[in-house]
Amino acid sequence: METNRETVRKSFSFLKKASSLQDWFSKIIPFENGRGGLLPVGQLHMEDHDLIRDLASWRESHQSKFPTRFSVSQQGTRQWLHKLVLSSEERILFLVLDEGGYRVGHLGYVFVEDSSFVLEVDNVVRGVAGRSPGIMGLALNTMLRWAQKTLGAEGFVLRALSDNERAIEFYKTHSFCEEKSEPLWIHNENDEIKYLPITTGGKKKPDSSMLHMRWKAPRHDPKRMILTAGPSISEREVNYAFHAAMKGWNQSASEYLDKFEKTFAEYLGARFCIPTSSCTGALHIALAALGIGPGDEVVVPEITWVATANAVRYVGATPVFADVEEDTWCLDPASFEKKISARTKAVIPVHLYGQPARMDRIMEVAQKYDLLVVEDAAPAIGAFWKKQKVGTFGDFACFSFQGAKMLVAGEGGAIVTNNEDLFQRAKKIWDQGRNPSRQFWIDSYGLKYKMANIQAALALAQVERCAEQIEMKRRIFGWYQEGLQDCPEIEMHAEPPESRSIYWMSSCLLTGKIADKRGDLLLNLKKRNIDSRIVFPCNSQYPLWGEKLIPEPRATLIAERAFNLPSGATLEKSQIEYICDTIRKVSSLM
Repeated sequence: METNRETVRKSFSFLKKASSLQDWFSKIIPFENGRGGLLPVGQLHMEDHDLIRDLASWRESHQSKFPTRFSVSQQGTRQWLHKLVLSSEERILFLVLDEGGYRVGHLGYVFVEDSSFVLEVDNVVRGVAGRSPGIMGLALNTMLRWAQKTLGAEGFVLRALSDNERAIEFYKTHSFCEEKSEPLWIHNENDEIKYLPITTGGKKKPDSSMLHMRWKAPRHDPKRMILTAGPSISEREVNYAFHAAMKGWNQSASEYLDKFEKTFAEYLGARFCIPTSSCTGALHIALAALGIGPGDEVVVPEITWVATANAVRYVGATPVFADVEEDTWCLDPASFEKKISARTKAVIPVHLYGQPARMDRIMEVAQKYDLLVVEDAAPAIGAFWKKQKVGTFGDFACFSFQGAKMLVAGEGGAIVTNNEDLFQRAKKIWDQGRNPSRQFWIDSYGLKYKMANIQAALALAQVERCAEQIEMKRRIFGWYQEGLQDCPEIEMHAEPPESRSIYWMSSCLLTGKIADKRGDLLLNLKKRNIDSRIVFPCNSQYPLWGEKLIPEPRATLIAERAFNLPSGATLEKSQIEYICDTIRKVSSLM
């Protein structure tokens, strides 16, 4: 509940604040057809006398439909806007703009205390009749989808007077259903609730009541493809990227890079952060800074994206593949210990698909043999092992902001460390080996893996929205668990008790009679417009290592039987229900 409330407060406050006209219009939520949009009402509007006049006029023409505590006048409207909209962290109002930018109405949200994440739709007013037919329905649908995809809202409610038949019919056509009714209420001048058979228009309506309605999500259209991944992009990302594109040059060329470094380090609880162009580049720099090179061995898990092992090769060292655990699918500490030789210098545990590795045991083994530790936390920003965030255990940790991850910048990565000496070494390598005391003077080994300022703008906004995106990912996994609980041959990859996964990818393992039928299952899902992808193959089996290696047993089983379900942060419950229904039907026939 508190995460939901904080999400609403942060988002609504951000949308209401604008330092300029340009800043203000970069926060418009566009209609899906591109012909107009929703403009958040902010502090700049308090000085827009024409708008205040129009709002007062709209309220006057609809006053019999909306009980209110403020007079229907320009002064009363100004008070309403200031006290109930702009001064409330849990309320927002949008102006409805048509394709020419003309304002034709408004609508908004209020946060609702509820066990799930519910918003109340309110202040739905069509201010200009006859212009842009159907625009209020388009505006309502846009606002609902926006709240689902950027805030993670699960449900929507609203209230309407029972005799406002036109409004009730409008809401019903947009999937709102009647739930209950209660006596009409207004606030008196002492802010006390009074239940009265009148409206603020002064007309007695003894039979009138307040009708409560709740949104019922439409069923998923099976003709629409459900993709495996996909980011949640809000107006915050658009605003930051727009600002970086317009002003992020010359003296401001590192503005968002500096903010990102500071914000990401603080989020993780790390001392130092270096933004990079990719997690692969981050791993390369980290290994180089640790002095790993030819003749050295680095232990990596069998199941990971090839970049983990490739980074070892980039510094001339040899990757040695260890088995993974049955429950985490991450590096098995016992297998790691068996792979250690006189040439072993480091280990790279990978927090696979957002699930933390058993870092306490891995660190015990590393310390026992005096080995360096580089965490590959590419897909696991915000995950915990025993109440400690991943990326804060080893000498270095590397993260990814690639476009399919939970937090995205198109491409991008980051190195973090708590060791100042290692930070300075890594930063010099990152800067092409430059000596800062002489312009353009290079006096040591260096690489070029820098993140761009405009990428950092996107990454910063995503980090600021990390908490809500983790909740969205975890909720999706919960929907899968619920939908597939009566399907015993589908074993969901759930977090062990001592960890907290971010479920970047909701994954499962096939068992029983369909254990060896993954290919058939995924093909059938594809035919029904459900995207999916296999778990990474065993790294040791790639031919690029120049020798034939024996794959590890648990990794082999997982690599052959497991797959990733659609896991994009903006997926809706109706889509997950369709996927689960399809899996149950298809698997029962195999």
